[in-house]
Amino acid sequence: MKSKNLSESILKSLKSSGFDYIDLDTVIPTNLILERSGESFRSLIFSFMDQNGKEICLRPDLTIASCIKYLNQKKKRSSKVFYNGQAFRKVQKKNEKIIRDQIGFEIIGSKDEKRDDKQIINTGIKVLNKFRYKSGSITIGNVEIFHLLINKLDIPKRWKLRLQRHFWREAYFNELLRRLETNSDVDETIVELDKKRYLKLCKQNQNRNIAGRSLREILIRFDNKIKDPRRQVKGQNVVKIIREYLKINCKMSNAATTLNAFFKKNKINLTVGKNYFPITKDNVSKLNVNFSSSFGRHLEYYTGMVFKIIINSNSRRIQVNGGRYDNLISDLGSSKKIPAVGGAISLND
Repeated sequence: MKSKNLSESILKSLKSSGFDYIDLDTVIPTNLILERSGESFRSLIFSFMDQNGKEICLRPDLTIASCIKYLNQKKKRSSKVFYNGQAFRKVQKKNEKIIRDQIGFEIIGSKDEKRDDKQIINTGIKVLNKFRYKSGSITIGNVEIFHLLINKLDIPKRWKLRLQRHFWREAYFNELLRRLETNSDVDETIVELDKKRYLKLCKQNQNRNIAGRSLREILIRFDNKIKDPRRQVKGQNVVKIIREYLKINCKMSNAATTLNAFFKKNKINLTVGKNYFPITKDNVSKLNVNFSSSFGRHLEYYTGMVFKIIINSNSRRIQVNGGRYDNLISDLGSSKKIPAVGGAISLND
């Protein structure tokens, strides 16, 4: 099937599934991207100044552009939308594409999250069922379970935040694990100095303000800091648990059992039920379904269920990626958290 016919067939399928078509802005304010992704992301976007001196950029991601549109329209009800177009992002490797053609579909603002997760995946399967294929695969992950695990581990809060924040940056995440495992970032001399300063400040009036903060607030942060150095044995054990968790890969029907056995073995007070997974079968529409604990690290804004569907149709690989991103719209400026889940079909593979 030619690319144009492929695109039209997918769009018709999404419309028949109850999604409404929307047009997305090609350029968006650069500050919205950098405020949530950091200045380091600037090297990946095509930005320029408009006639009013405001910095704008070509949309690097259709999902972000859709969420900005939802936010700007100030909607108070849920929306089921779909869209198509191109995303523009600078690349690190020569064989990667600067322009990516995508079709996306989302459910935004609905509180029935488990139902919506299933509908998004089922919509992706419905779209792909229009093409002839003999086999394929679905990979399911859940970033929320990773965050729950990290919160249960016996490490300082600042380390929990680091590991959760950088889960999607695999190389840097592995560097953090190395530092946690070896205590290579701990200078014992500085630790002792911090302890002496802390004990000295404890004897002073804790209501006194220093640089706009009360001494009590400073002491709380100081207390967390001096507790940050880990005993190496503890760091090694925590890293062992994290690495073992990230190796979990099993049939979908065994996901909850496998995870709970892992938690029990490592004495972690955590239990997950089948409601954490939008699919519990091992096969759906000729697609093998597996759970992977490490899947979902390719985009930083995922917060819960993540999935990938791959089929090979007439020697062409077609892929649908998606997941839940409940914090994205608030990161872009919403005063409240707005649930969102969606999927994207890549037309460049």
